[in-house]
This record gives sequence, C-alpha cells and structure tokens, in this order.
Amino acid sequence: MLIDHWPLLGLRLDTPRLRLRLPGPEELAELADLAAAGLHDPELMPFSVPWSDLPPAERARSVVQHHWRRLGNWTPDNWQLNLTVFEDGRAVGRQSLWARDFRSLREVATASWVGRAHQGRGIGTEMRAAVLTLAFDGLGAGDAVSGAFQDNPASHRVSTKLGYVADGVERQLVRGRPAVMRRVRLTADRWRTVEHHRATLTGLAPCLPLFGLPAPQRTEPPAG
Repeated sequence: MLIDHWPLLGLRLDTPRLRLRLPGPEELAELADLAAAGLHDPELMPFSVPWSDLPPAERARSVVQHHWRRLGNWTPDNWQLNLTVFEDGRAVGRQSLWARDFRSLREVATASWVGRAHQGRGIGTEMRAAVLTLAFDGLGAGDAVSGAFQDNPASHRVSTKLGYVADGVERQLVRGRPAVMRRVRLTADRWRTVEHHRATLTGLAPCLPLFGLPAPQRTEPPAG
C-alpha cells in the first residue's frame, strides 16, 4: 500500500472542531477552489510571495503545484508539511510546518491561510496550535518561529494568544514596495504554559524518520 512507503498519508492532527491531514486528489482540488474564491482584501498582501495576486484559475493551480512540489522534494533535512485543514469534512484552509536540519537545530517555522468565508471564527488559532502540538509534543522541537507584516493584525493576534514573543523585524519588497515583517518566536518551555486546545496526534510514529528523527524502538516479545 502507498501508506507503507509514504506514512505521512496516515498522519492526522485532531482538535475539538478541526482535522489536519494531507488531502486526497479531490480534496486538494477543493482546497484549490477555496484559494481561487479569495483569501484577503485585494488592497492588502499578507504573503512574502504574492501568489494570491494571480488570477483565480492560476491561483488554484499554484496551490496544487506547491503541494506536489513540497512532497516531491521532501528530505529528512529539508521538509515542508502542508496540511489541509478540514471542518466538518470541508476544506477551510492550509497549515504549513517546515524545517531545515531539524535533527540538529530543532527549530520549525509555520505559515497558513484560511479561506475568506471561514475567517474570523478562531480557526487560524486552532490550526496553528495543532501543528505546534506536532512540533513540540510530537517531534521535540525547541523553538517555533513565524512572522507577519505590520498590516496583518489577525496573524499577530494568533501569535499573541499562543505565547510567541517578538523576535525582531526585517524589511522585504512586496508588490515592489518596502514592507516590514515582524518576526515572532515560541520556545518549548513557553509552549508548555499556553492554555489552548492541544491536538490529538495519530499515525506519527512511522513518520519520524521522514522528519529526520529516529524510528521508535520495537518491543520484541519475550522468547518462549
């Protein structure tokens, strides 16, 4: 079975109202349709790479291609997990978790988007808390970093709720204009003090080598 060769297909993160997992082909199409329908006010640009400026059909195709590209380029030293977020069986957004040299650095980064029709209901906080559960409780991360532009208060509210602290700023060119990115950082010790719904992790053990971590030890039955 394919899951025997790619165990990430069996990885699930469950919160009180959300499920995060890799999508099947038609679910990926549903996620692409969600992106095509719109993600933010056209006057704003929350992404460093302004892919959401693409026409709807190209925007949808970029979601599909990005998903396949990241899976195809996956290595234990350079990986990006793009999980589709489902509420009541419907795709409502995407939550990403990625790292380079994780086995040595123990640092992850996150990014996400929620379909415009589903914003303003706390989904962004719940889905980021889910991948932080995976990072800290499942993979043993030491730090998680993220960031958002100054004109993205919704992302900053999520970071504040989950215990991140300021980690500096950087300047980027977005749509040909300077923009200030405010970086944030969350440590494992601080994560343990956050009062928020943790996710239930299912199917993680066989995935650990793909994240650059040792496979769990098998317990041999006693000889007899």
